Amino acid sequence: MTPEERSLRARIAVHIMWSRTPDRAARTRPARDNGPAAPSDSPYWLNKVDPDGRMSETDRLLAAESARKTYYLRLVKKGVAARRKGERSP
Repeated sequence: MTPEERSLRARIAVHIMWSRTPDRAARTRPARDNGPAAPSDSPYWLNKVDPDGRMSETDRLLAAESARKTYYLRLVKKGVAARRKGERSP
């Protein structure tokens, strides 16, 4: 099977999956809750800043909030750099 055929097969499968999913938000909730888009008090961020659970709850929450803000500020910085680079390209 060629890469193009494999890609087409996967695209068909994903559309079948979504056509059979009555609640899209519920289907994607686990990914949203366990990734960078999760709130700062989620296990994703709390485990990033204190994987061993040694910090106090207050400190963990503050550190998780700072880690999440840092993540998004870095995304902003990358976006600015990409736009500047795009402006310079012919």
